[in-house]
Amino acid sequence: MELWILIGAIVVLIGLGIYRYFKAKKIMTTLTEDEFRQGYRKAQLIDVREPKEFEGGHILGARNIPMSQLRNRLVEIRKDKPVYLYCQSGARSTRAAMQLHKKGYNQLYMLQGGFKKWTGKIKTKK
Repeated sequence: MELWILIGAIVVLIGLGIYRYFKAKKIMTTLTEDEFRQGYRKAQLIDVREPKEFEGGHILGARNIPMSQLRNRLVEIRKDKPVYLYCQSGARSTRAAMQLHKKGYNQLYMLQGGFKKWTGKIKTKK
């Protein structure tokens, strides 16, 4: 009996993961570094990593709005301009995009592979 409950829970988690994956693909566009570079200067570039990660190095021109603070800082993000998101690898950007989409943001873009794959200019705090 307990085994069936465990199997059922695993199936539900896998199903939820698949649902979120396809929902994320529908609401945002994942861009290669070149595509990201072409558009981010005309958009709102937001780093959703935590402040310590941001201070360790971030894309030049990015604003730090950590995923943990996003809900309280939505007033800082305009709905009428594209939003370019990135985090370390892509997981938090996906969660941020889903949260923004629920609040009416439609022009959502994410950096494929996140900051760890970025080869462009970066800025660090001394």
